[in-house]
Amino acid sequence: MPCTSPVIVALDFPIVADALNLAKQLDPTKCRVKVGKELFTVCGPMIIDELQKLGFDVFLDLKFHDIPNTTAMAVKVAASMGVWMVDIHCVGGMAMMQACRNVLDQTKSQTLLIGVTVLTSLGIDDLKQLSITKSPEQQVLSLAQLAAEAGLDGLVSSAQEAKSLKLNFPHLKLVTPGIRPEGSSKDDQQRIVTPAQAIADGSDYLVIGRPITKSENPEQALESILASLA
Repeated sequence: MPCTSPVIVALDFPIVADALNLAKQLDPTKCRVKVGKELFTVCGPMIIDELQKLGFDVFLDLKFHDIPNTTAMAVKVAASMGVWMVDIHCVGGMAMMQACRNVLDQTKSQTLLIGVTVLTSLGIDDLKQLSITKSPEQQVLSLAQLAAEAGLDGLVSSAQEAKSLKLNFPHLKLVTPGIRPEGSSKDDQQRIVTPAQAIADGSDYLVIGRPITKSENPEQALESILASLA
């Protein structure tokens, strides 16, 4: 049974057994899972295979950013593993994004190619330190325009930019980290919203980690989030 849930559970663990134990407590028809740098660095491609055996669609969140050919080849390998979604940094530029789009088209891959705009941990002061004078929203929209022209399938951004992104780029899927249910800790995220607000504002997929993975009952935490979206 295919997953139609908007929730992507972030398996940010340093130990493969812990990641798989958490995944086994969840229903792959009710969520997808995200494998990021920490977990992938520990165990490599085998974690993708193990999660797929459990029935999960996998978002490989490595945020590739390099010269066009190197990035495109990395995306090609990720797609060959059957991942549902892979992401690249939009700041890699038009040529890099187009190279990734082309390699997926050439192999007729169904893997979604998503562009990372501005990390949710960055605020306006952080951008100024990077000599970026635009506001986070302005920078997101600028990078989104490049991603759309390059033919990407969607964007990673804060839900705070979701309304303007959906208005300007209605065909792009929006993947939103920094989601925190009511009463949850902000942790190291700055630009955050609740699951219901994110969906209302135009987000298509919600990346949620610690509110589920650090819960005493992850399955119940997931169900509670899904109920808030009903």
